[in-house]
Amino acid sequence: MISVTNSRIGGMLVIGDLIAYAFSLVLTLTVRYGQIPSRQLLSTHILPFSILIVIFIMINFIAGLYDKQLTVMHDRSQGLLLRVQIVNIAIGIAFFYFAPGMIAPKANLFIYFVIATSALFLWRVVMFPVVSSSRKQSAILVGNGEDADDLYAHVNGNGRYGLVFREHVKPVETSANPIRETVRLITEAVKRTDSSIIVVDFHDRVVEAAMPFLYSMVFSGIQIIDASKMYENIFDRIPLSMVGERWLVENSGTSLGNRRVYDTLKRVIDIVIAFFGGIISLVVYPFVYVAIKLEDKGPMFITQDRVGKNGKIVKLVKFRSMSGNDEGRYGSTGTTSHVVTRVGKFLRSTRIDELPQLWIVLTGQMSLVGPRSELPSLVDVYEKEIPYYNARHLVKPGLSGWAQIYHDRHPHHAVDTEDTRDKLSYDLYYIKNRSLALDIKIGLRTLQILVKRVGK
Repeated sequence: MISVTNSRIGGMLVIGDLIAYAFSLVLTLTVRYGQIPSRQLLSTHILPFSILIVIFIMINFIAGLYDKQLTVMHDRSQGLLLRVQIVNIAIGIAFFYFAPGMIAPKANLFIYFVIATSALFLWRVVMFPVVSSSRKQSAILVGNGEDADDLYAHVNGNGRYGLVFREHVKPVETSANPIRETVRLITEAVKRTDSSIIVVDFHDRVVEAAMPFLYSMVFSGIQIIDASKMYENIFDRIPLSMVGERWLVENSGTSLGNRRVYDTLKRVIDIVIAFFGGIISLVVYPFVYVAIKLEDKGPMFITQDRVGKNGKIVKLVKFRSMSGNDEGRYGSTGTTSHVVTRVGKFLRSTRIDELPQLWIVLTGQMSLVGPRSELPSLVDVYEKEIPYYNARHLVKPGLSGWAQIYHDRHPHHAVDTEDTRDKLSYDLYYIKNRSLALDIKIGLRTLQILVKRVGK
């Protein structure tokens, strides 16, 4: 289908970086001692450099070097790689001085960083574009709606995929025989473009009725691909136009045995991190108190009702970041009259305002990772205007989540149906794919956002 899928892009980059780091160690010892390193020499250096390499991979991940959106040929990405390497070098130097004797002599570390930086640039800028490219296959897209249009435009406008859409066939809605007319359009498009792949929106009622025809095309060597799965793989969210009751039943995962294991492990992690994090966070409470009091002498905390799992109300406690607390009662305007304070802006950008919620995580009403909890007044509006909006309440709300880190436009303290509809597509992606690996990825990406001071 696609020669280098989004999941494989990140995997190839990780493996390539690991090989570059490992090869750099061997080359460093060869340069330093003038011969291919012996087994004894390698064993002496393998432990400290392995520790460093693991740290480097984690830093690369947090910095976004394995994001699927990364295009290695862009100057911006090369600049990011250089900045991350500078951070890695600083960590390596600190490691050398705080763990004396593990890496000796220090010239080995210097030579290693010179070679490793060169190897990374060679791999990412020169080699990766070559190994990830391939001859594009011709395909046609069959589907209606904005999500189908976005998929068509994105695939054809991005060179990293192994196919190109030659035509976009939109199932006929108004016709004496819409099924026959749609089948005719698909047949003609396949012949005209000599396509071997058809990407289909199986949730379209006309397409669903034409399924026997699509089934017969499989025996002609045509590959049939689910458009919703391709969309999900590319955009990391669920296309809402392709979601229905059947999708929700199949993907909620509420009755799967492996979900019970995951839920148990997640709860243990929530308790451990929230407890120790909550204790450590007490250090900042006095500073927040003084800052808030100096600015406007208002209360330190606010308490709000939020909608949690299964629609139950959760009492949310946060450091106050606005001039007041209207508790979501926006009246006829649909917006709040309060504004974010100067102290509140800093609290939000650093996510310090969220720290009191760690104690709510301990009670089990919230999790560290999950959809953002919403005000009941807004939920009432969105449940009427956005189909399946209540599906996000199948899991506990979280301090951070997939939508919080990947949805660019976060609606806050006002009714915003369109942006909330987009956010729901990310929430549904998390609900379908939730796992410890995904939670860890969200946690690391949240750290990246905190480091960059990009927040609400």
